[in-house]
Amino acid sequence: MKRSDGGTQEFKPEPGVGTDDLHLPVTGLYILANVSYLLVLSPSEILSTDVVAVSWGSQVLGAWAWLVPLAVTLSSFGSVNGSFFSGSRVSYVAAREGHLPQLLSMVHVHRLTLAPALMFTTAIALILVISGNFNTTMNFLSFLGWPTYGITFSCLLYLRIKKNLPRPYKVPIIIPATMVFASVYLVLVPIVAHPQPEFLYVFLFLLSGFLVYFLFVYFWYQPECLQVVTLHLQLLMEVAPTTKNAD
Repeated sequence: MKRSDGGTQEFKPEPGVGTDDLHLPVTGLYILANVSYLLVLSPSEILSTDVVAVSWGSQVLGAWAWLVPLAVTLSSFGSVNGSFFSGSRVSYVAAREGHLPQLLSMVHVHRLTLAPALMFTTAIALILVISGNFNTTMNFLSFLGWPTYGITFSCLLYLRIKKNLPRPYKVPIIIPATMVFASVYLVLVPIVAHPQPEFLYVFLFLLSGFLVYFLFVYFWYQPECLQVVTLHLQLLMEVAPTTKNAD
């Protein structure tokens, strides 16, 4: 690994099995699991059950059906663990680019961990858990996520068609095009099928991002009180700016 003058990092992959080599087997397992659900359970059973995997386990595994919720628990723990660190990394990078408070771009001076970003992610997760039930939180997080995914894939299409830029990451154009249509479908169907006022709140929350961006990023409005709070929190958490933000 080496650092360039701009503070970016260049990683050279180690020889061996990488995560890219696992994509196909994992995708195959998910497909086989869904095929198994369709072969074992009838359409009415699938529609009536709250947890398809548990119903499948009751019919196939018998006395060993308890292995299904155990496996789901372990899988969920691993997924949440990975999402926790990757989500904190997103907040850290966004802060380095000036899109979030500078405090989130700092690392612990001794442990070199993204302490502020990790605490921020934890605080947001606790607010979501305390403020509502699990199903509501998952539904609206999904509704909030798919517009973001759709915009991201749309940007990929725009850059592919309009911009003459290097292509370090190349995929067939049909993949982002399909995902854009899927994103639009997954956003519109819940609104049309089960319209709720909460969808309007989520949409307004997304639009509020434009106000925050233009005020604090585009016009670079930095209130003095925020700088004072950042300084005190920096001393309290024992964190310091990274190389890119040292200036």
